Amino acid sequence: MWTTRPKTAAKPRTHLRRRPRLGPGRRIPGGALLGPALLLAAWFAGSATGLLDPRVLSAPWTVVTTTGELIANGRLQDNLATSAERFAYGLVLGVAIGTVLALASGLSRWGEAVLDGPIQIKRAVPSLALLPLLILWLGIGEGMKITTIVLGVLIPVYIHTHNGLRGIDGRYAELAETVELSHASFIRRVILPGALPGFLLGLRFAVTSAWLSLVVVEQINATSGIGYMMELARTYGQTDVIVVGLVLYGVLGLLSDGAVRLIQRRALSWRRTLAD
Repeated sequence: MWTTRPKTAAKPRTHLRRRPRLGPGRRIPGGALLGPALLLAAWFAGSATGLLDPRVLSAPWTVVTTTGELIANGRLQDNLATSAERFAYGLVLGVAIGTVLALASGLSRWGEAVLDGPIQIKRAVPSLALLPLLILWLGIGEGMKITTIVLGVLIPVYIHTHNGLRGIDGRYAELAETVELSHASFIRRVILPGALPGFLLGLRFAVTSAWLSLVVVEQINATSGIGYMMELARTYGQTDVIVVGLVLYGVLGLLSDGAVRLIQRRALSWRRTLAD
């Protein structure tokens, strides 16, 4: 006699637990400003509670008042205009020279043999270490200051653009040969787009190097510029003016880096990365 096993009640189907998405997560709105905002809040809190001695680091409200006075007498605008001009000249020349050298070295074995070695030697020698020699050669005028900025800018542009050129997949060259692309079309359609990510990364480092070089050269026998204003304030013990200059350098550096990052995001919108 056959016996049937009693049917058991079907278990309710539970919802499958969703696995967390791998990667850094969703983009935080205004996330780039979160770090500076926290730093500013810590500065406010330290000054308000007396943890920060105003003789060592001026309070934020003192810096704001000093900034207003510098704007009122025109000192800040004049020095800022001079610094911006030096920065622009040095950055444009450095980026142009670094890009040309990277293309010459990255697209030709002879170019790489001639250029890459000396540039790697220059990379190992900090640009600021060349200041005594540049002063002997060029004096203490604008030529020395802009040359120092150019030397600081061209190295990261060259290194990252050259690396981008050498990192292009060789199969693209084989495909270009298959479809019989001309040399000019190959450079325009394959080489330049392939090197663009490296160039833009080098440009971010170049902007930082330009500001760093500018800070130093403006404190060496200069008669104008934000660095000169800070050096003069050091002589008279004006901590608030020095902090104004530091904050200004920081804001300008943050804005210029943000501009390059925006260009990078727009120009490389075709890439899918973890940052997306």
